[in-house]
Amino acid sequence: MARTKQFDEEAVLDQAMEFFWRNGYNSSSPQEILNALGLSRSSLYDTFGDKHTLFIKALKRYREKQTGAVIAMLENSEDVMETIKTLLLATKKGCAEGGIRGCLMVNSKIELGMSDAEVAEIVTENRLAQEEAFAKAIKKGQDAGQINKAQNPMAYARFVINTLWGLSTYAKIPEADKKGFDDVIKVTIQMLS
Repeated sequence: MARTKQFDEEAVLDQAMEFFWRNGYNSSSPQEILNALGLSRSSLYDTFGDKHTLFIKALKRYREKQTGAVIAMLENSEDVMETIKTLLLATKKGCAEGGIRGCLMVNSKIELGMSDAEVAEIVTENRLAQEEAFAKAIKKGQDAGQINKAQNPMAYARFVINTLWGLSTYAKIPEADKKGFDDVIKVTIQMLS
């Protein structure tokens, strides 16, 4: 008779996502992963496969939760400029509170994107989904007079996404002037206004 699982797969995936977000892929040993997730080797491998498969599932979980939340905010936004400000400020706050994690997608692309086609594909799909959501929202904001029309919506979408990613990456520099966040946010808002 097969044993029933004594853990919540979704909760473990969330833990794995957080673990890889903090530690990266290459520097994480299987034993460290097991310790962090509180699973036996057999439970991990029976449920999630090997380390790489777990990482891919964690990366997809990040896309579902983090990117999904951003896309939902954009789709439901009545004031797109305010939503973009909120996202910029949330990124600043998350960087201050969360330490030097950065963005899991960007981190994964930098660490594995050139050598792991599956990771590269997930990161690209994530970027394209974000670009589309931001461009639609920015177009809506332009039509409502909230965002200027100096650039097309996709150009602004890419600019904002790269700004968000840049803030996350900037946070990973220990000696970085954290007041720099405010400058970047201010200039971004001025560019869009």
